Amino acid sequence: MGKWVVIPALLAALFGGVGLGVGGYTFVYAKGFSYVSNDPAVCANCHVMRAHLDAWQKGSHHAVAVCNDCHTPHNFFGKYLTKGLNGFHHSLAFTTGNFPDNILIKKRNRAVTEQACRDCHAPMVREIDAFGHGPQALDCIRCHSEVGHME
Repeated sequence: MGKWVVIPALLAALFGGVGLGVGGYTFVYAKGFSYVSNDPAVCANCHVMRAHLDAWQKGSHHAVAVCNDCHTPHNFFGKYLTKGLNGFHHSLAFTTGNFPDNILIKKRNRAVTEQACRDCHAPMVREIDAFGHGPQALDCIRCHSEVGHME
């Protein structure tokens, strides 16, 4: 009976080791540690984002904001939760090739970006909201979609 308990444990260890090895290699190969930085060049590690980086460099916000300022929440936990979720979804999409040619922002990330606009431009937004529109009525990105890095 003892050897029948050892075999599943060995198989679990083998598959776990292979999974960790392949995952670790992929993380290093894909420059995974670079994604915890604020360096905008990291966003172009994937070739499909090169045009967005180039457009940001020519855009109005390049001197005052980097990718994380607009695309992650402005608190430690929210920032790294968002980076982790996006990293997982991006690597899954690019590994499987399952992504549209024209990359579109998802609902959650759009809300994060909308809040970033409102945080950085708070005095102006308060003045606009004071005219009765309220914070739910305005959508910064709808009218200003080209601000960050329109191609």
